[in-house]
Amino acid sequence: FRIMAGKVKWVTDIEKSVLINNFEKRGWIQVAENEDWNFYWMSVQTIRNVFSVETGYRLSDDQIVNHFPNHYELTRKDLMVKNIKRYRKELEKEGSPLAEKDENGKYIYLDFVPVTFMLPADYNLFVEEFRKNPSSTWIMKPCGKAQGKGIFLINKLSQIKKWSRDSKTSSFVSQSSKEAYVISLYINNPLLIGGKKFDLRLYVLVSTYRPLRCYMYKLGFCRFCTVKYTPSTSELDNMFVHLTNVAIQKHGDDYNHIHGGKWTVSNLRLYLESTRGKEVTNKLFDEIHWIIVQSLKAVAPVMNNDKHCFECYGYDIIIDDKLKPWLIEVNASPSLTSSTANDRILKYNLINDTLNIAVPNGEIPDCKWNKSPPKEVLGNYEVLYDEEMAQSDGSDRDLRGRSGQSTGVKGSRARDSGKPVLTTWK
Repeated sequence: FRIMAGKVKWVTDIEKSVLINNFEKRGWIQVAENEDWNFYWMSVQTIRNVFSVETGYRLSDDQIVNHFPNHYELTRKDLMVKNIKRYRKELEKEGSPLAEKDENGKYIYLDFVPVTFMLPADYNLFVEEFRKNPSSTWIMKPCGKAQGKGIFLINKLSQIKKWSRDSKTSSFVSQSSKEAYVISLYINNPLLIGGKKFDLRLYVLVSTYRPLRCYMYKLGFCRFCTVKYTPSTSELDNMFVHLTNVAIQKHGDDYNHIHGGKWTVSNLRLYLESTRGKEVTNKLFDEIHWIIVQSLKAVAPVMNNDKHCFECYGYDIIIDDKLKPWLIEVNASPSLTSSTANDRILKYNLINDTLNIAVPNGEIPDCKWNKSPPKEVLGNYEVLYDEEMAQSDGSDRDLRGRSGQSTGVKGSRARDSGKPVLTTWK
């Protein structure tokens, strides 16, 4: 695809194939061109090379790229958890009311990531936690992989030891980062629809981290498993029951190639409003927005806020049967391939709207502009959080947002009118 006068236009499949074949060999895909400038959609590996101290490049003011140099602080599973834990502790030290805990020592407002440990480094801490509840199920994921690769569930310590032996290490000694895993308490009470587990894939665009400005894409979707969920330990190895990744589910016998096992977020909202009520549903989506903003705030201090960069993240959220949302992971390169007709339309619009915010009106890029595009170019995006606006609106916005009160800024929901209004939190 290429951009013409600010609009993305699909080329023929043959042209598209030639483009991708030629450019992927170099690690990037050219998505926009005119006589004056080029715009490249780069892979995460190429971004590393671009910003490498040894082999890196100096980008000119009219060059913009689609990842922050150290995006992995949020998108690597282990680093995301580490940064969120650090963020909580910093807020505690500051005496922030956001870091308040209940009588059991759990965070009231910041408990949105399942209990997680790094292996092998935190093995002893994990064992201590496991023995508190020996009947619990845990999910193991390699830190740097995607599409469900290398993921498995365990409910016995012996399974960890077997994994360690299979990993060709006789004891839990320091391994390379490529072999590192995270192990998280498995959400074994997911909200089910039609008896099946699902998660949410939501797209969030960050144009700058300091000050933080991010946008929520309204056209996210749910990904369903093809096999009905059961917490039975006999099904722990059945990934068609437990993992929602399309890369896994498409190989199942019951996979539907027409709808791809997907629902739009708007359909999910309608379903929840009709079964659980409007107020509860609004609260759920407010909490999802809260999670996203807090996760971005957690990494903002360590993110290399290069003026040439923007990023479209793929957030994976699971909702449990008490309608509590959990942040599972954040993807640096959410899939832009389409598995269904609706998928193609959604991702076409996603790319188009993302580019129109990154390069408003298809003009020559200028990395020095204030990164606040006019409302008419937002398309299906809406402002989720604007740090400058939040700071000017007063310091009590955080807790008002958490308590569900309308803040009068576009994004959350005003309870009196029932109209969507965006919440910004300080």
